[in-house]
Amino acid sequence: MKLTILGCSGSTGAPHNPASGYLVQVDNAPGVLMDLGPGALAKLQEYDNPAEQHLVLSHLHADHCLDVPSLAVWRRYHPTAPSSGRHFLLGPADTISHLGNNTLEHRDGGDDLSDTFAFTPWEAGVPHIVDRVQITPFPTIHPVETYALRVTEATTGKTIAYSADSAYTESLVDCARDADIFLCEATWGDTSLGKAPDMHMSGAEAGLLASRAGAKKLVLVHIPPWGDPEAALRSARENFDGEIVIGDSGMVFEF
Repeated sequence: MKLTILGCSGSTGAPHNPASGYLVQVDNAPGVLMDLGPGALAKLQEYDNPAEQHLVLSHLHADHCLDVPSLAVWRRYHPTAPSSGRHFLLGPADTISHLGNNTLEHRDGGDDLSDTFAFTPWEAGVPHIVDRVQITPFPTIHPVETYALRVTEATTGKTIAYSADSAYTESLVDCARDADIFLCEATWGDTSLGKAPDMHMSGAEAGLLASRAGAKKLVLVHIPPWGDPEAALRSARENFDGEIVIGDSGMVFEF
């Protein structure tokens, strides 16, 4: 299994780092895109065919899904290699109504995307088999319906945990339990004190979660262009003794 960070900038894209988008690949199966924020589709073109990916969405804030309408255009209308068939789309309950309103296919009622994706809404704790990986959603604390995702490769058991956007919550410990890589947001830098409640986390909280979960490697993500990644890293190290890296576009992790 291979994980590529297409982009991991928080809230908006940065000059050399798109907003949230992650590509999970296993041999002999389509890739799985976890989120597809602004700029992630352009970066994806460096690594794989955008027309042949499954798509899973943690939530529907723009910085996590705004490239999906453009992906639909690619899949439908690429002149030589449109999508060869439907792929899975998993996300919050209102994914289709939310995204369909941003395409040009059906002005009189929205676009249900059913010609190119087979949609299933998340149910908390209910795993889904997507080719050779199992994906389990865990509810987070965020202003909209949001899920952290646990992705496990079927034959090796290797696991990626992705916090998505969240304030500190015990469900993230379960999501990241013994994960090989824990992609955890650290929007607030070194501390959440004095910041907007019930939205995001600091590096300190990311480190505490990784430690409590027994994760093997912590990757700090969703730090906005105006954030302080080094402060997030320092505070994470106060709570987690394992390897910690600051996520960046183009990073590749192989299992």
